[in-house]
Amino acid sequence: MKLEVDQSRLAQELETLGGISEAPSPVTTRVVFTEADLRGRAFVKQLCREAGLVVREDAVGNAFARWVGTEPDLPAVGTGSHIDAIPNAGRYDGTVGVLGGLEAIRALQRSGFRPRRSIELLTFTSEEPTRFGIGCLGSRLLGGLLDASVGEQLKDKNGTSLDDARTHAGFTGPLSDVRLPKDYYSAFVELHIEQGPILEARQFPIGVVTAIAAPASLRISIEGEGGHAGAVLMPDRRDAFLAAAEIALAVESAARSTGAEDTVATVGVCDVFPGAVNSIPSRVRIELDVRDIDQSRRDGVLRKIAETCDEVARRRRVTLRIQPLNADPPAHCAPAVVNVLSEACETHGFGFMYMISRAYHDSLFLSRIVPTAMLFIPCRSGFSHRPDEYASPEAIGYGTLVLAEALARLSGQDVIVNHA
Repeated sequence: MKLEVDQSRLAQELETLGGISEAPSPVTTRVVFTEADLRGRAFVKQLCREAGLVVREDAVGNAFARWVGTEPDLPAVGTGSHIDAIPNAGRYDGTVGVLGGLEAIRALQRSGFRPRRSIELLTFTSEEPTRFGIGCLGSRLLGGLLDASVGEQLKDKNGTSLDDARTHAGFTGPLSDVRLPKDYYSAFVELHIEQGPILEARQFPIGVVTAIAAPASLRISIEGEGGHAGAVLMPDRRDAFLAAAEIALAVESAARSTGAEDTVATVGVCDVFPGAVNSIPSRVRIELDVRDIDQSRRDGVLRKIAETCDEVARRRRVTLRIQPLNADPPAHCAPAVVNVLSEACETHGFGFMYMISRAYHDSLFLSRIVPTAMLFIPCRSGFSHRPDEYASPEAIGYGTLVLAEALARLSGQDVIVNHA
């Protein structure tokens, strides 16, 4: 079997998909269920059909494109990622795993390989939290980690519910049907750009992911007392923004205090009311994200933040409410799948390094029900979620070749041991 990846074709398809956007080039913006998102989906589905894959979609829009194996009743081998993109994003986040997964299948087809287990390309719905405030929506539903009631509970900033949005986009049926049956997949591999600088700095073409960090997100609402910026004396102030600023600095301090480089924390949202230069802020909402591959360490950071919130509220005479948004457990990749990825790198002569994923991905939630691992490829300067995000055709081609080799191996195996 001679495997060859068509790098130029794959690069052109990534370019075409990147241009399907709500914003002009070089920006890519594709928010779930928008017109651009639906056009992007149509483009990918057409490529899959041209490759002879059987395409279906579920009630939330997860798309499955299957290359039927010689023993189609066996659990399939899955690969894939997402194509939705946050505002002002780049062209490679998620899309490399979708179009690279498709090219891996085509490379196997061209080589004359015939899979025993079916190989399925999965395009997840709404990996990004842009519209409904929760990331990995499709994969959470596939894993049975969200109740069908989220269809009405989740709303975008315009008040449109998930159910209304998906129905308008043409995806109908009960969300309870999205959950995958037991043993639907025997293994799952996601190819992705690293979104960090490590592979490039250490000059490795491939990263084999052994663990995926998971976020805990909080919304903190602070109520103080407004007033005229010139008339209220400093000792009398109950400035909600200054309380928020102290808490934001405490978030950084709590993350640093663990001494572990895998602990990270970010305050990414700060809404100030009334937002006038000559008015004391009376109300502030901040949202923060804490991540680690060690759940107990991450939860310790959250406790420190909560303690600081109580202390700041007392001292600054503000009222404060903490609302947990999510707290997902980290995941360790399945050793058996990790071994297959490592062997695939060695077969094709690629140096690789074991690493963790500090960003979370749909694989985090698939790993709850399927033995899962990830492949990373380097991206320039580690930039991601911005228009200058870039991975070279060569880097993408190397990752796709390793993925194809791994899919071939996994599709012929009888059993993947239970993942850790």
